[in-house]
Amino acid sequence: MIRRALAAIVVGALAGCAPLTPPSTPTSAPSAGVAELAPSGKLRAAINFGNPILATRDPANGDARGVSVDLARELARRLAVPAELVLYPAAGKVFESIGQNAWDVAFLAIDPVRERELAFTAPYVIIEGAYLVPQDSPIRANADVDRDGVRIVVGAGSAYDLYLSRELKRATLVRAPTSPLVVDTMVAQHAEVAAGVKQQLESDAKRVPGVRLLDGRFMVIEQAMATPRQRAAGARYLAEFVEAMKADGFVAQALARHAIAGAAIAPPAKR
Repeated sequence: MIRRALAAIVVGALAGCAPLTPPSTPTSAPSAGVAELAPSGKLRAAINFGNPILATRDPANGDARGVSVDLARELARRLAVPAELVLYPAAGKVFESIGQNAWDVAFLAIDPVRERELAFTAPYVIIEGAYLVPQDSPIRANADVDRDGVRIVVGAGSAYDLYLSRELKRATLVRAPTSPLVVDTMVAQHAEVAAGVKQQLESDAKRVPGVRLLDGRFMVIEQAMATPRQRAAGARYLAEFVEAMKADGFVAQALARHAIAGAAIAPPAKR
């Protein structure tokens, strides 16, 4: 907890700094790592817009932007190959496409279901999952949510969908097509709860009248990079890359550059 608090302080401090330092000099990637992470001669990075902390569209031109995009481009630079962004509306859609050979690396929350198919790095960012309810709801705390008759709207295939599918004992899940649609779906279907990334729900609470967030969190979401499990050499290089990006301040600077609040830089991986 202390490490996470300190990480959050570091992000906040960097947000007030002016020019960011340039990215560090590329490291020499082993040929096996390059071959597995960029087998087509370019790095195909799956970027999903299900989590606004990690990636969004630029309102001016619609281009993808965010921490995930910055990391993808820096990885491609270090591999000395072009970066190709493969865009998805939600994390669940990325995971569903594993067998299609459409991408080489992805940015997803660590989850046991996904680990069956993917080799994850340690997390680079830690965020919170929260609940939102109608203003007049009798639900006042996270502990009140898992009850008979309570319907919780989640983004299909999201980290919180996977987590709640395992953890819930009495409440039922209603799946929206993507995470940004959970609150609208809750309102349209008169459901009792919406679950999602805290920052997304905070934004929705300002947009949608008559709703409120519950205090605290129901889960911690560990955001990491991943590649298909069979790419062992690529996975090793990817793990080293993420640790370097945390250690040299790249992740902190990316969070500051995109004005992201409420995310903590993950601690170094355990060795």
